[in-house]
Amino acid sequence: MPTKVVVAEDEAIIRMDLRELLQEEGYEVVGECGRGDEAVRLVRELRPDIALLDIKMPGMDGISAAREISADRLAAVVLVTAFSQRELIEEAGDAGVHGYVVKPFERHDLVPAIEVAISRFRAESLLVEQVASAEDRLDARKVIDRAKGVLMDAHSLSESDAYAFIQKAAMKDRRQMRDVAQEVLDGALAPTPPTSG
Repeated sequence: MPTKVVVAEDEAIIRMDLRELLQEEGYEVVGECGRGDEAVRLVRELRPDIALLDIKMPGMDGISAAREISADRLAAVVLVTAFSQRELIEEAGDAGVHGYVVKPFERHDLVPAIEVAISRFRAESLLVEQVASAEDRLDARKVIDRAKGVLMDAHSLSESDAYAFIQKAAMKDRRQMRDVAQEVLDGALAPTPPTSG
């Protein structure tokens, strides 16, 4: 699958050059525009791997557009600009930009910036997923522990029996143990008392 790119550059001739250069390098330009607000809309709609944004654009500047795209983790962002002041570079970093290319650029400047940006974006995305997954596991463990406590107190089960009850109910109905534990906490699920006979 070729890497999908949205190009946002207000100068039509530079935008055309960028598109040609990217296509020659095997990238697929899925959208292009000359406004920052339009760039954000295209990225939301087309879900490219990367957005190339000029800094100075009407509608919304490239840094503001980058901030929106990065906040929602929509794509990697590379800024293409004629400006290389340190303050701008710092502001771009704060906006979640993954790469920076100064005009006039050469092919050998652009491709590495894109590839580095994409790998940074993927690494960040993986980290976000891992953190969310770890938080989910911790949250599930807390719910299961509270449910075990309820089963131990209200039904005089040992800790291992309380855990086994939750586990068996989950396996029987093919559900997450966390969901079963939540039912125990809500009072919707309890062990049936042994029948005396």
